[in-house]
Amino acid sequence: MKIKIKADQTIRLYNDNVLWFEMMNDGYYLCNEQKFWFSKAQEITTTEFNNGLGSGFKTIYKGFNDGEDACEVLVWVEESTQDIYFEWLPLIEDKLKPSAVYWPMPIRFDDGNAESYTLINQMQGTLIPNNWPHAVNQLHFDGQLGSSAAYMPWFAQVNQQAGYLAECLDPADAAYQIDHPANGPYTSISIRWLPTLGKMRYRRRMRYSLRANCDYNDLCKLYRQHVKESGLFTSLREKAARNPLVDQLIGSAFVHKGIKSHIEPDSLFYDSDNPEHNDHLTSFDTRTEEIKQYHEMGIKKLYLHLDGWAEPGYDNQHPDILPPCIQAGGWDGLKKLSDTMQTYNYMLGLHDQYRDYYFNAKSFDPANACMNEDGSIFDMARWAGGRQSLLCASQAAMYVKRNFTELLKHGIHLEASYLDVFTCNEGDECFNPEHMMNRKECFEYRRECFSMLNSMKILPSSEECGDWAMRELVFAHYGPYDFMLKAPDTPRNGYPVPLFNLVYHDCMLLPWPMDQHPDQEDYMLYALLNGGGAYLEKEGAYPNTDGVFDTDQPKDLATAWQRCKQVLELQEKVAKEEMVSHHFINNDWKQQETLFADGTRVMVDFNTQSYKIERS
Repeated sequence: MKIKIKADQTIRLYNDNVLWFEMMNDGYYLCNEQKFWFSKAQEITTTEFNNGLGSGFKTIYKGFNDGEDACEVLVWVEESTQDIYFEWLPLIEDKLKPSAVYWPMPIRFDDGNAESYTLINQMQGTLIPNNWPHAVNQLHFDGQLGSSAAYMPWFAQVNQQAGYLAECLDPADAAYQIDHPANGPYTSISIRWLPTLGKMRYRRRMRYSLRANCDYNDLCKLYRQHVKESGLFTSLREKAARNPLVDQLIGSAFVHKGIKSHIEPDSLFYDSDNPEHNDHLTSFDTRTEEIKQYHEMGIKKLYLHLDGWAEPGYDNQHPDILPPCIQAGGWDGLKKLSDTMQTYNYMLGLHDQYRDYYFNAKSFDPANACMNEDGSIFDMARWAGGRQSLLCASQAAMYVKRNFTELLKHGIHLEASYLDVFTCNEGDECFNPEHMMNRKECFEYRRECFSMLNSMKILPSSEECGDWAMRELVFAHYGPYDFMLKAPDTPRNGYPVPLFNLVYHDCMLLPWPMDQHPDQEDYMLYALLNGGGAYLEKEGAYPNTDGVFDTDQPKDLATAWQRCKQVLELQEKVAKEEMVSHHFINNDWKQQETLFADGTRVMVDFNTQSYKIERS
């Protein structure tokens, strides 16, 4: 394969003189909703480019809006790999104050063909055919990379088996956007670059890898190779060598329950019509008796994720969570629960939070909050604890150290912990000169918190998946398909495909919901298909959120356990194995199969709600 670039008003990508893809040869600054197109610059200079690694062209655009602003773009082909690099560099930042820079433009992808599709990494992954009947244009966190909008920093498109992987090499200050109207006939997707601490500052890079005769499996495996080259890839085998508790977690039934909930009057969830609904308490002793019941049922391996265990209650007064809830039994009650779980060789993990920074926390100090460019701090009142700001991530690790040192000092036996939202929400910025922080540094500070738990031999987890944390994270609260967090009858954005697991299945453990929705799919089949873990019981922290809805069928615990056993027996065998491939059987999305590196093949049929497992 030999890639060539030709450019005038359009950039054309050729494979051995056959046109594969093309895009507009332009870009723009977005400033106060006004577009300043590169092609409208006062001076434009284009020259050929050769850096010893490959060749292409370089264009300098200078003079926008009567200012001296200037930028440089490079488009070149790496000779050894035939990858195409798109690089944008701010040369002069003068009058323009962009909220984003859009470049390169979207690949033209408008044939309306059901066999042409787009891949996005929103949550576990979605395949959007070009003729998909529902509009797709809304992304979590406005498409910011490193959030649930993009577990991995790439998107891709395949047209009649010719495809490309568009990988962002500078993802901390980047986002993507997608436009797919109902029924197509096109899907437009592209990157945009975000300012960091008020300016664009540095070079931004995209790498486009073109492949012939490929599908989404091939593109996922290509990215898997890239993260192995970068050192980001860290397998469960490596993590288990660091901490044998990884092996104990594999095959454990997941139980998600709470202790205390308290909703402040200014919270969005406060029920003013029924004030008694705003407070709820379950004692540590009650949870301890439930643990004994699980043991009596014959459950050998179990992980308890405990919400609301702290004195203020769930999502209240973070980061000042200690002591454990006094009404529920305090230190003694939590220790008894911890000791009981240790007796049965069960695992305990505590919900914790070091981003939401509540105004009524005892140690709240606006000087520690993320500061905006104008000197203000973020202020909202959505969650149970009411008014909050955001704790600057540069301060977070010290609070983690303070709280967990105290927990361990009191003899609380912790196998794991859950640091909420770090792998779900986008990176934060802070303009406070005493602890100024850009988004890339924010992700590094979050990783430091996970590393601190690892140093204490506590397995770190967070809300979702983010490959920026793959070296440290062992598991997550979930890594679902995006439809699983919506009401069952919500129109979907495309077909579910396990893009994340095709890259990282053998690096991270994911529990799956086990819901059986009336006249809908049995989610247990997705757990099996992905070789993952399973939730035995899962209480929602808020009504109709977190994938727990009022329409879910009540579960008989014994029946739920029998279903979980089927999933966990498979996970024990394949957790550390690469997911080699995923396919739709006979091009029917309701019939799917996955193949793991040990030869295990899982086939599910959502028409009959059945499955089959074959082992070589």
